[in-house]
Amino acid sequence: MSTGNGQNRFPFEVLDAQFQDVIDLPPAPPPGRNPQWWPSVLLFLLTMISTLVMGAEFAQSYAHNVEPFSGDGSLFGTMLAPLEQPHLLLLGIPFSFSLLAFFLAHEFGHFFACKYYGIEVSYPYFIPFPTLFGTLGAVLRIRSPITTRRALFDIGVAGPIAGFLVAVPLMAYAVATSKIVPDAQTNASIAFGIPPLMRGLIALLHPGADPASLLLSPVGRAAWVGLLATALNLIPSWQLDGGHILYSLTPQRHQRISLLVAILLIGIGVVWQQWPGWGFWGIGLLLLSFRFPHPPLFDRWTPLDPSRKLVALVALGIFLLCFMLVPAR
Repeated sequence: MSTGNGQNRFPFEVLDAQFQDVIDLPPAPPPGRNPQWWPSVLLFLLTMISTLVMGAEFAQSYAHNVEPFSGDGSLFGTMLAPLEQPHLLLLGIPFSFSLLAFFLAHEFGHFFACKYYGIEVSYPYFIPFPTLFGTLGAVLRIRSPITTRRALFDIGVAGPIAGFLVAVPLMAYAVATSKIVPDAQTNASIAFGIPPLMRGLIALLHPGADPASLLLSPVGRAAWVGLLATALNLIPSWQLDGGHILYSLTPQRHQRISLLVAILLIGIGVVWQQWPGWGFWGIGLLLLSFRFPHPPLFDRWTPLDPSRKLVALVALGIFLLCFMLVPAR
């Protein structure tokens, strides 16, 4: 199996997976054949069900003016209730469809960028999983070489920008229509962080309101997940989207910067102990950067043009708008 860059080092190109070994991807089709669509459709439908299940909890909590998972029930009980009463799945539609719209935009941003450069790529593989949000995101598998820095940059940056363009109007709509409930987080078992973009929208649409008192609707919570996923993918390390962008900008410094970013994340996880997840991310990126360094391109010498360097600054701005030191506690 190839990385898509002509190297036999890693089974598939990572474009936005949070966890890569959760799913056994189907084998690549022979050259010249279209990729099989049915595994992608099956995984998409399973992910729709899992996100509908969790979306029902977000909808019911919002209707009762409390944060999600504020009751005494377990996560397992929360997931089981809509399956025992299927009509509750209808309540999960706003969250599920909004979240899937974000991930579809992100994935097809990568997909169409690959098609533009004539690169063979799979359809998106969604990952249904019993997490707080019902999914771990999605992955693409690139099956032919990426030859130039320009192609790598365009493919890497297309997904985050496309997803961000969907998440922003969803979040703006949610902030404008959500409730101000001062005591909403009093009994919450999980307090979700507030990304800078959301803070700005609250200041604009609800002047003077305490951001912690805004009770996000299910659509807003889906947009929140989209912003978090965008921030994670734009981390400039390893073979994340941000890592691809970094490699296309400076192939010679990619490995060193990847390791420094990983060490910085470990430090953040130690200092801000309210959410040690950054430490785990840092450790994972550190190990992966050593074990699976970014495969070299066929043409590593032709630099990016000024317009793409400007887009790289836009991607950095998106990362800063989405990044949270403490996503949840």
